[in-house]
Amino acid sequence: MKRQRNTKIVATLGPASSDHQMIRKLHESGADVFRLNMSHGSHEEIRERHRIIREVEKELDSTIGILADLQGPKLRVGVFANDSEELAEGARFRLDLSDEPGTQDRVTLPHPEIFAVLEAGANLLVNDGKIRLKVLDCGADFAECEVIAGGTISNRKGVNVPDVVLPLAALSEKDRKDLEFVCQLGIDWLALSFVQRPEDVAEARDLAQGRAAILSKIEKPAAVKAFDEILEVSDGIMVARGDLGVELPVQAVPPIQKRLIRKCRAAAKPVIVATQMLESMIESPMPTRAEVSDVAAAIYEGTDAVMLSAESAAGQYPVEAVTTMDKVAQEVESDPTYREVIEASRNNVKGSVADGIVAAAREIAETTDIKAICCFTQSGTTALITARERPRVPIIALTPLRGTARKLALSWGVNCYMTAELERFKQAVVNAARTARSKGFATEADQIVVAAGVPFNQPGTTNILRVAPCEERLIYASDPE
Repeated sequence: MKRQRNTKIVATLGPASSDHQMIRKLHESGADVFRLNMSHGSHEEIRERHRIIREVEKELDSTIGILADLQGPKLRVGVFANDSEELAEGARFRLDLSDEPGTQDRVTLPHPEIFAVLEAGANLLVNDGKIRLKVLDCGADFAECEVIAGGTISNRKGVNVPDVVLPLAALSEKDRKDLEFVCQLGIDWLALSFVQRPEDVAEARDLAQGRAAILSKIEKPAAVKAFDEILEVSDGIMVARGDLGVELPVQAVPPIQKRLIRKCRAAAKPVIVATQMLESMIESPMPTRAEVSDVAAAIYEGTDAVMLSAESAAGQYPVEAVTTMDKVAQEVESDPTYREVIEASRNNVKGSVADGIVAAAREIAETTDIKAICCFTQSGTTALITARERPRVPIIALTPLRGTARKLALSWGVNCYMTAELERFKQAVVNAARTARSKGFATEADQIVVAAGVPFNQPGTTNILRVAPCEERLIYASDPE
């Protein structure tokens, strides 16, 4: 489905968006990738949503990516005798391993691994940071704290530990079961929560065994510190600003977001900006001006995709939320300032022959009357490095592999279409011209740039660049074998 924008939209499915009609509407309105949140819903519900997505894909002759988001380990306090208590600023409060119901003075924190690494002076955040505790003294089974920011604490509220790297695997037992389930189901991207170190990503990759691309969620200070190493072993990144904004000062999140987006682009790996992008649209058909500015800022920064969470999963206006994102992206990308920002932040990568080919393709397309850059790709790498260039003309990615096309649905500006396996370069040029014409990117009077690799059907062989006419009789008359 040809979009009028380059930035992609990820929409989370849930109770408000689980039937065939709604999922189809969301895709037609602009959703390029659907997120299955493994924190909510049974395996049967996830299986049914997956089935519907693939039905819609077939009905509309489209390409839709599916991202399964693993829950990750959840750190929570225990229960209280009165269900909740009020903690006053300056009071003492104890966390321990006792099974006794909580009181105004203490509660269970059933995670000995936290106590093992705590030190005096460390901060503990409860209920998304609404309650802040400072550790005064601690041991193998307790932490004596001072209440820095008080409030109501109740049963099973979440706990964040921002100051230390926790000796916890990113994959819980539930995550391992969910990972195997969705990989067997046939998803394209696997989002990994609670990433702290590159070894967390390596573990998920070993379990996935090539059945899905790995997308690391950056939501902890430790992940920000180790970002370069995490990026190197990941296929993509999600800037998960919700937990990141809890564990770090909120004012630190925007510059971190900007830095991570630029690093992902330089590495030619897709990046999603997520969390609370159009939060008010859970209950309102109109976003706030601040939310629109937030979405626009991420697009100006060059993100590959923006994501809706509860807005599309549980909100009252899922279609309107997707439509709003679509309109914001179109408006931003039509602004001359957008091109200035994108081109000023372009990295001149000196690496492989393929890097040189796609850089040349972009230069040719922008200095002559070229309507599209067409690239043939097996693994998706050629399309990814073309997207890194952020060209002014559309990118058409042609691949014989359905899985590659679906993964590329997340990448900036990439329009993915299926093609038969090729044996000769002339076939590639003909197929590229036909696709450009049939999908409305060019007419017979236009020219396109074609990038491909010979021999065909081998990843990493991009080595040919050709400017080609879109009229077939001219191709046959002028193109070499």
